[in-house]
Amino acid sequence: MTTPVWDPAQYLRFADERTRPLRELIARVPVLPDPDPHGAVILDIGCGPGNSTAVLRERWPQARITGIDNSAPMLATARTEGEPTADYLLADARTYDPAPARPDLIVSNATLQWIDGHLDLIPRWAAALRPGAVVAFQVPGNFDAPSHTLLADLRRSPRWRDALGADAVRSGVHPPERYLDALAGADCLPDVWETTYRTLLPGPDPVLEWVKGSALRPVLTGLVDPADRAAFLAEYGRLLREAYPAGPYGTVFPFRRIFAVGVKR
Repeated sequence: MTTPVWDPAQYLRFADERTRPLRELIARVPVLPDPDPHGAVILDIGCGPGNSTAVLRERWPQARITGIDNSAPMLATARTEGEPTADYLLADARTYDPAPARPDLIVSNATLQWIDGHLDLIPRWAAALRPGAVVAFQVPGNFDAPSHTLLADLRRSPRWRDALGADAVRSGVHPPERYLDALAGADCLPDVWETTYRTLLPGPDPVLEWVKGSALRPVLTGLVDPADRAAFLAEYGRLLREAYPAGPYGTVFPFRRIFAVGVKR
């Protein structure tokens, strides 16, 4: 898969909609163990442009929060516009070791779907927690939705497969039961659930604008010729308009999310 180059401004076009699942995730986080009078230690792994870090700061104003991401442009936005009072670290979630930080809470907001074999991260993260500390994450569960299946089919089509790679489709996520098993196997008390949002998106081609900030990033990164990029967007946009027709009040975009919270026993 082409490593995506992220566009913070495009991602934040739907900041409220992208942040809502995080707010619902952390609402299920219990009271954190906090022996330190200066506040709990929170790691935001895959913090992006800092919108998730800002939500964590609202919930835990005294915490020592560190946002971790492998995108320098995202971290630059996080430091200035996201949550300037947090610390930030340029690192890859695949290899980052949270144990030295001794975290009270590890949060990952819509990051794990980009990582092959991400179930292996859960026991590593849980091992960094002391009893009562928490790991919490949410991932999109809509990989069988038209927004993704049309994109995968288009990438494999004769016109685009040489430029983009017919097999260059990310692995996606697992059923909720797999996350429950992974947390339980990592000596955590699991709380796992799913929700399908039906978001009303305004404006022309709103689903295309949504995926430009997320699922479409590897394509936009891989198509270096502006003419190719424009042609791909035109073709994909037409397919999305057929799959998600506009209504009188906007375009309804169903989006399934999977949530998981694990408390270390």
